[in-house]
Amino acid sequence: MNFTRFATTIAAALLCLGFEHGFGQGESSDPPAAQPDKQGYTLFRPTPRELLRELSTDRPDQTESPFTVDAGHIQAELDFANAIFDQLDTDSGSSHTTEWGLAPFNFKVGLLNRLDLQLIFDTYVNAEEDAPGQAADQGTSGTGDLVTRVKVNLWGNDGGATAFAVMPFIKWPIAESGLGNDYVESGVILPLGVELSERWGLGLMTEFDFVRDEADLGPITEFVNSATVGCAVTPRLGMYVEFFSVIPSNAPSDWLGQADFGVTLAAGDNVRFDLGCNFGVTDSAPDTNPFLGLSFRL
Repeated sequence: MNFTRFATTIAAALLCLGFEHGFGQGESSDPPAAQPDKQGYTLFRPTPRELLRELSTDRPDQTESPFTVDAGHIQAELDFANAIFDQLDTDSGSSHTTEWGLAPFNFKVGLLNRLDLQLIFDTYVNAEEDAPGQAADQGTSGTGDLVTRVKVNLWGNDGGATAFAVMPFIKWPIAESGLGNDYVESGVILPLGVELSERWGLGLMTEFDFVRDEADLGPITEFVNSATVGCAVTPRLGMYVEFFSVIPSNAPSDWLGQADFGVTLAAGDNVRFDLGCNFGVTDSAPDTNPFLGLSFRL
């Protein structure tokens, strides 16, 4: 890794932050209220609704939340639609890639007060490529891969200025031909959330992905870092800006960078709508990735 890439990695790691709208209630001169003891609640002994923590989701930004779903409750986070548009210019011409995802979802269930299980699945993907020299567009469609992961909150789930979690995951290669690489892959995500004030939040996320090289030359490690700053504009309306990067361990590969923006709208305590767009800032990243989504808790 050259000095520029090394510096980029360090800078991204130091700037990584991940905001969710459940960070605290700001500063107060009064002593903090005692937090309820929720450790005895499980999947089969659900947390009472009056003790549920504020809804926190792993979307719409790419930075994960350090908060888990309360024990005995389920939460679904999905896209109504998700699109990727990319153009790559070469000496032989321009190639265009378009990918549509319909209703990809993250289904979560709270197992313990600090532990939840998550299933992430691409229900339908349609990908098309128009490259120089092709007689017709090349496309494929079908279901995507399945990802299983668990989130373990180590502190801050139910109060405090910071929160931190560990999220190991495994990707299972069940995608239709052409939509996956047919390899089992894994990784671990480390999100840290920090309360700045009543309206502003930030956090830190670093991720290590153990994946296969695109040229199928063997396994590599990808270093993922993201930076999100969020603001509660009103009690129901929020917005965020984010920087997201992926740096592969094999030196010849280009690093991926995206600048993201989105808004969220809460419809009650257990439903949230969102929309936004991720913009590529490096050649290896998609040009644009607009999305519209929904999260709800039962």
